[in-house]
Amino acid sequence: MKTTFCTLLATAAISLATVAQTNSIMTTNKIETATLGGGCFWCMEAVYERLPGVLSVTSGFAGGHTENPTYQEVCSETTGHAEVTQITYDPAKISYDHLLTVFWQAHDPTTLNRQGADEGTSYRSIILYHDEKQRLLAEKSKLAAQADFKHPIVTEIVPFTKFYPAEDYHQGYYDANARQPYCQVVITPKLEKLERKKVIESTVQVK
Repeated sequence: MKTTFCTLLATAAISLATVAQTNSIMTTNKIETATLGGGCFWCMEAVYERLPGVLSVTSGFAGGHTENPTYQEVCSETTGHAEVTQITYDPAKISYDHLLTVFWQAHDPTTLNRQGADEGTSYRSIILYHDEKQRLLAEKSKLAAQADFKHPIVTEIVPFTKFYPAEDYHQGYYDANARQPYCQVVITPKLEKLERKKVIESTVQVK
């Protein structure tokens, strides 16, 4: 009887240890999401794809009122949406705060509804937070980043509601069209600058 009881206790202990280990693995493998807009999503997508810890980057639209908008509709400035990138990342390898640090360096957050030659509300600087923690980090990061800019930062910080992926041809656009004039004139110089500053990696990372 005593032997049987000890065996049951040992089995229970092993089961509890297994559950604890599984929970630990689940916590370690947690994936989080960030939604950021800094002008043309081709540019921002190319930047975030080059950060270790980022698992995927999807170009799309958010922050507006039209459901399932097309690229043409968003460009017409009638949907209220901004071009954004939705980023899934491993918080054990890269923090939300670091994603924001890169965000401020990857575009000019002081130009209202414009990035370079791209003009309109769809190109506005915007952070769409997914929870209260992200909101607080975004507000703190914005205040800290202001010291790096002569003019006031105009970036919107608003709650995330819904994300609409852009058409397939927009996904991975730079890597598939690096020789296209817009990429050569706008995106390549941006990436080279960030590479020199060690903000991003020089090639897309293997996840």
